[in-house]
Amino acid sequence: MAQRTFSIIKPDAVRKGHTGAILAEIEKAGFKIVSIKKAAISVEQAKGFYYVHKERPFFNDLCAFMSSGPLFLMVLEKDNAIADLRKLMGATNPANAEEGTIRKKFAGSIQENAIHGSDGEDTAAFEIGYWFAGCELI
Repeated sequence: MAQRTFSIIKPDAVRKGHTGAILAEIEKAGFKIVSIKKAAISVEQAKGFYYVHKERPFFNDLCAFMSSGPLFLMVLEKDNAIADLRKLMGATNPANAEEGTIRKKFAGSIQENAIHGSDGEDTAAFEIGYWFAGCELI
């Protein structure tokens, strides 16, 4: 049965013009794009989204970065979507990412790592609900 996951093409990748290439990688890997929208988010929206990391030392820098420019919010679907997207994205640090992964191809650093993807079913449900209304998920 198809599973849904959430993903963001981050501001660094959008700034560098990699959005189309990243979307092509996602579709080539068999994901259906259920919904996608371009947005510029506020620091407050980023803080709400990344609330789980609020005690971590990188929290404020992460929120500032994610609100630094346009990004693409996406709901993706396929069998085993969460695990398959994480494999396609590659390691958080692009220096450690496998060849052929999105982060190996398009990311510049641990923070500017091009793409976000949900790490589990509960996280995916929260993240999808945070950015998308039910009527947007046709």
